[in-house]
Amino acid sequence: MEQYINVRSPSNRARGLTHTSPVEVSLQAALDALGDPVRRRIVRELASVPDWTRPCGTFAHLSVAKSTLSHHFSVLRNVGLLEQRDEGTRRLNRLRREEFDERFPGLLDLVLQEDAALG
Repeated sequence: MEQYINVRSPSNRARGLTHTSPVEVSLQAALDALGDPVRRRIVRELASVPDWTRPCGTFAHLSVAKSTLSHHFSVLRNVGLLEQRDEGTRRLNRLRREEFDERFPGLLDLVLQEDAALG
């Protein structure tokens, strides 16, 4: 009699996250990431709260599919704008403002001032 063992592949959470240093990012990649209005809104919202206090699940109001929201977080992480860590069932976020400002001085300021300029 054959026995089958249920082998689960590790989830994304179990594999860990890859974080890119802003030093490794080109200006074009940074501009491409910030070219999307949803990603700019994520950045603005993270800039308005203390580090590690905003879980991904609190961005549901952005009216995009969960998979699309995950993609936006991944893009921001891959250009060094965002750092994430898992805490229980929540994935917390930190805007890497200081590191990003050092690499691209003034760029985040423009993004953060966007709402005020349109107002």
